[in-house]
Amino acid sequence: MLISAFLTATGQLFWKWGLTDWFFFGAGFLCYGLGAILMIKAFAMEKLSVAYPLMCASYIFALIYGYFLLGEDITVQKLAAVVLLGIGVTLTSVDR
Repeated sequence: MLISAFLTATGQLFWKWGLTDWFFFGAGFLCYGLGAILMIKAFAMEKLSVAYPLMCASYIFALIYGYFLLGEDITVQKLAAVVLLGIGVTLTSVDR
């Protein structure tokens, strides 16, 4: 599921770049499609309530992409949001 989150975030980054370059637009669809296939595979192997919350890792990837590749700022508010998401994912994904 983490690879799926990575691929979907990467696909969305490529779509953003694809607004001016068709190559990136197509690469975005490829990444997003592969991410969707991996997500379906993960759903077949794990409980939905355990697997799906891991998709919020895409927010972390997007934050990293924004900072390193798009020149966006990482604020305290954004960091706090990512930490809270991480806590939520941990609490919902742990299956005892």
